[in-house]
Amino acid sequence: MVIIRRGFVDVGAGQIHYRRAGTARPGRRALVMLHSNPVSSRSLEPLMTRLAVDRLVVAPDTPGLGDSTPLAMIAPEIPDFARPVAAAIDALGLGAVDLYGSHTGANMALELALQMPDRVGRLILDGIALYSPEERADLLANYAQEMRPDLSGTYLLQAWHFMRDQSVFWPWFHRTADHLRQVGLPDARGLHANVLDVLKALETYHLAYRASFAYDKEGRLPKLTVPTLIATSRADIFYGTQDRVAALVPNGLKLDLPSTADPGYLDAAARAFAEFLDRA
Repeated sequence: MVIIRRGFVDVGAGQIHYRRAGTARPGRRALVMLHSNPVSSRSLEPLMTRLAVDRLVVAPDTPGLGDSTPLAMIAPEIPDFARPVAAAIDALGLGAVDLYGSHTGANMALELALQMPDRVGRLILDGIALYSPEERADLLANYAQEMRPDLSGTYLLQAWHFMRDQSVFWPWFHRTADHLRQVGLPDARGLHANVLDVLKALETYHLAYRASFAYDKEGRLPKLTVPTLIATSRADIFYGTQDRVAALVPNGLKLDLPSTADPGYLDAAARAFAEFLDRA
């Protein structure tokens, strides 16, 4: 049975909280997994337990999300988020690693692979988007709205509707038939857990979102030098961009995954990821 343990590591002026599972194996690099916004590494636990059967898996919380210390910056960019994660990898003594990133985490994994190419063996980008100038402007203006506690409790409903509407529409603030996602709501406990993650990061969750929307992926993806898997679920909001992403990535391999609503999704994803990571 794979057990997930939690811890903190000091990085500069703050701390990175992380989840850890599995054990280090000779000849196998540790896998560092970076989660999507606006949740925490908790969201990766189902994949962690499957991938940690025969390797060490470490999943840090993004600064300002989960239990990691927020960055002391007004408008941080993706490299600013990546640097404390790189410091955590050093502080934990992981050495050379493989990287996995989902959505916003994929942007950070991409940046880490560029910041320390001699330390990264393989890279998995699970759902990474490219935007038109109009889409980017729309997302920056409307997607990650600032929230803060208030005496009326309105922020509680705001956080709940934000997470609920993400499951129904893309983007969530365009609540029309043209933007329906056709995936349905998560179960009540899953939605509750996601809302709690938002509430924990209420005043800082938007920073990583905005950094992700503004990140120059078109300029950064062609600079990758490590073998890269571009994986996308058929239910992913970014499923339509994987061909464009793959065309930008040297040594890139594209992988279509089943819908996340498919009961076999997690097992299929874990098998495909493990095969890619272990490929000679």
